[in-house]
Amino acid sequence: MNSAIRTIGLRKIYNATPAAGARSGGAGVSSPKNSSPENSGPENSSPNSSPDNSGISNSSPNNKGGGAAGKRKEGKAQITALDGIDLEVAPGQIFGLLGPNGAGKSTTVGILTTRVRPTSGTAWIEQYDVWKEQTAAKRRIGVVAQRPNLDFALTAREILLFHGAYFGIGQRDRAERATLLLERFKLTDRADQLVRGFSGGMMQRVSIARAMMHDPQVLFLDEPSVGLDPQTRLLLWEIIREYNQKGRTILLTTHNMEEADTLCERLAIIDHGKIIAQGTPGELKASIPGGYLLRLRFARQSAELVARLKGMAGVTEVRDGGVGGVDVYASKGGSMIPEIVNAAAGLGVELSDVHISEPSLENLFLHHTGRSLRE
Repeated sequence: MNSAIRTIGLRKIYNATPAAGARSGGAGVSSPKNSSPENSGPENSSPNSSPDNSGISNSSPNNKGGGAAGKRKEGKAQITALDGIDLEVAPGQIFGLLGPNGAGKSTTVGILTTRVRPTSGTAWIEQYDVWKEQTAAKRRIGVVAQRPNLDFALTAREILLFHGAYFGIGQRDRAERATLLLERFKLTDRADQLVRGFSGGMMQRVSIARAMMHDPQVLFLDEPSVGLDPQTRLLLWEIIREYNQKGRTILLTTHNMEEADTLCERLAIIDHGKIIAQGTPGELKASIPGGYLLRLRFARQSAELVARLKGMAGVTEVRDGGVGGVDVYASKGGSMIPEIVNAAAGLGVELSDVHISEPSLENLFLHHTGRSLRE
């Protein structure tokens, strides 16, 4: 099958903790100072430009800084942001990378968009090797970084026009495209004002319009709805669907389960730089043992009670949920509570709290990692 996006064995290891301002990528880290993804992406450069070696640590023991600072850098442990990522995204698909902050989502996008150099592995955009054929790959993609990176000295319209010029779009065509995008993103009334005074949601809309300006075949959206109000979020989802219906491929990162479930045809759930599950949202939810998750909290731990829970009809798995907690995966939910209460009472154990949830991506993540997506 032809792929719009493909990676094999993608790994990224950082040799030193980057500057505080650049810690937005995978595993809680990103590129070192002065080479953050937000400052070196294709949205800020001509498609014919060659990026620097973003993501390569410059904290060599021979660094001229020397002294105590140099010694501290030498002692930094390696940080594995990505640990063997294999992805394949079909053309015309909306694909989601779902995971908590620091999971490796932004680092994956950074590599695919030439902003972060991998330690090992290979990535392709369509038939182009991202690091061997950077110019060709850049011409095929649009990128919206995790934080808006607009030029505050320009108006919204000027930002779109300049971006179109970077990609060789003729003056008349780029003027028409800019007008259409400003209208679609409901920015017409502010089109000729400096973006310096825009709200965060408006800046995000300008950023996405800019990424669409040259009509890329593959669009990367890194946490596109973070900080947006519900109305703007729904508008964004509608525009993403429209763009996808033109046959464009979209890869978005998110830790919003509703967004992933609503928009994405396929998902990869990522944590600690590894993919822990892949499939359609329906397939992933159906893979949860038993379907329902009952999170129980008792006044004290009881091995005998855990054994009884395991023997109940419909229970497929019982896990330790921490101090006094037990997670029960079962084929039914609320109807099990009376039996659980009776079993606990018979052993003199008080049931202090119950939380029941239906099959969800959150439950799937919890099953694989033992922690919530929100943690």
